Amino acid sequence: MQESLVLYNILTLNASLRSSMTYCDRVLVSNKSAYRDSNGDLGTNPVNRASPVFIRSYWCTLFVEEKGEVKMEKVITFGEIMLRLSTPAFRRFQQADSFDVTYGGAEANVSSSLSGLGLDSFFVTVLPDNDIGSAALAHLKKYDIKTEYIKRAEGRMGVYFLESGTSQRSSKVVYDRAYSALAKSSADTFDWDRILEGADWFHFTGITPALSDSLAEAVSEAIKTAKKKNVKTSCDLNYRKLLWSREKARSVMTPFMEYVDVLFVNEEDADKVFGIKAEDANIEKGDVSATSYQHVAKELHKRFGFELVAITLRESYSASVNGWSGVVFDGKEFVQSRKYDIHIVDRVGGGDAFAAGVIYSHMSNRSLQETVEFAAACSALKHSIPGDFNSVSLDEVEALRKSSGSGRIVR
Repeated sequence: MQESLVLYNILTLNASLRSSMTYCDRVLVSNKSAYRDSNGDLGTNPVNRASPVFIRSYWCTLFVEEKGEVKMEKVITFGEIMLRLSTPAFRRFQQADSFDVTYGGAEANVSSSLSGLGLDSFFVTVLPDNDIGSAALAHLKKYDIKTEYIKRAEGRMGVYFLESGTSQRSSKVVYDRAYSALAKSSADTFDWDRILEGADWFHFTGITPALSDSLAEAVSEAIKTAKKKNVKTSCDLNYRKLLWSREKARSVMTPFMEYVDVLFVNEEDADKVFGIKAEDANIEKGDVSATSYQHVAKELHKRFGFELVAITLRESYSASVNGWSGVVFDGKEFVQSRKYDIHIVDRVGGGDAFAAGVIYSHMSNRSLQETVEFAAACSALKHSIPGDFNSVSLDEVEALRKSSGSGRIVR
């Protein structure tokens, strides 16, 4: 990327993007922010961003390549989005006479975060060809997630029920996702050559191959195609004991690691899937530390040769208050983020927001320390937002990363 390319005339910029109907208020050029001024030009000062010249205006992040072309980064995520039914006001299941409705799933959650940060984010799945599937599709579009690779088929939407815990009472999740439209799909449902054409990043989790053998085959084809096309690939292990055994997870996921560049794990997954345990950590008591997971990161890197290993650390003081931080390891340097003491509104999707923060930072060539700080800030903010999706902007993440995190009113 060419450091001297800092200014673009907004009319020229818009002309180059008109085919995709994208109009930009802000451009990220070699990690430098540029804003349009009242004359329609881009400069480094945030002057009159709300210029009335353009009717439609969306935040987007662009990268200016050395040859001077403007290119939006394309990220693909693959997995299942489910209907989420959660008890309101921290009620227990037996107390609830209604449920709050939203949609979510690990890979879709990552896609929503990346879209909010300004990347061109595509979600790949199969939705039932009924009104519930259409509602889920509309929910994705509301967050500017690209849906052109989503298939529709006969079947049902997977559902999960959430009883939100508080204080010393843990949250509970009940899944009802068997025989969903995605789980019933065959491996040849997805044209990975077409989907991954021009892509910069592909992300999946261990949940998708656990849903069916055909989806495990689909993931295998996707990551092999990504490797051929030089597309970076990330994986969040996301072990779910209700979906498969440790032995099955290990046998399926181990060969996949050959094609993975960036691995995300939490306090438990490395142990349950690969038998690599954090020393001197007691997860049940919330006793975790960065030094305990340095061994895990190094062993994962040694075994599989990942470009980057990223681990989230959750210290559970109670269901309502957690300590939250992250660590990353690139084979040479092991760094830790600051720790946030978070008062939880909704913890679902926190790890996915962390993954999105790492992906975004890696794609924008941030340093290792900047990467983990950005990812931790992104995921800390997610804990303050109801629902699975992380509806925060790049500016909000940067503001938290650079501040004390006091939460003062922005006026």
